[in-house]
Amino acid sequence: MALLVVCALLCLSCWVSFYFILCNVNGSRSYEWNCRLVTLVHGILAVCITAYIGYVDGPWPFTHPGTKNTPLQISAMVLSLGYFIFDMAWCVYFRTEGPVMLAHHTMSILGILLTLWLGESGIESCAVLFGSEITNPLLQARWFLKQTGRYGTLLGDVVDVLFVLLFVVMRIFVGGTMLYCELISPRPRFFIKCGGVAMYALSWVFMVDIVRFAIRKSKSWHKQQRDRPEPLAANGHEGKKE
Repeated sequence: MALLVVCALLCLSCWVSFYFILCNVNGSRSYEWNCRLVTLVHGILAVCITAYIGYVDGPWPFTHPGTKNTPLQISAMVLSLGYFIFDMAWCVYFRTEGPVMLAHHTMSILGILLTLWLGESGIESCAVLFGSEITNPLLQARWFLKQTGRYGTLLGDVVDVLFVLLFVVMRIFVGGTMLYCELISPRPRFFIKCGGVAMYALSWVFMVDIVRFAIRKSKSWHKQQRDRPEPLAANGHEGKKE
């Protein structure tokens, strides 16, 4: 356990160092810009590692929940634990996030700590990390597009549509299936099952916000379509109307 603490502190130091390096290199950018770059890098790393764990290294999380942690699972969790502690501290210091996101980070930290302490259910934690972080690059891309004035383009619409679809599929449908397999299996501990229920409930809280966003986005898009001027014919006059 002492080795895990040292590794977690080392990962935390690496994330903090990476952030300060970005702040020095991108001195003209805001602190949030550099923090979101850290978040983007973590999201990509977490998705790649946990995808390899779930699809290649195994075991399959839907059929083998509650199994002993493997070294690769432990590495993935320690890596993300260091990031979540860093990002939690950053969000609290700069007061950029609301209670829902802070609750997400808190539950992520506690869930990883519990899984590491028990020495089991690492495959479920990695599956949750995969499902949680797979939408992260799109979320960060959306923010960067806004900051660079490109959100109103076709690329911004594509990012929004992909984000909503991926969130619904991964966090609601796949996440719900994962939770069902967790609850009916006799292997996972009771506290692990409670954590799974809490994370899934939080996904629905996010889902409510996403549905509201999708409705606003759809209304805005239809309004733009209605307000778009009629195309002119080749001679410069309006096209023929029915």
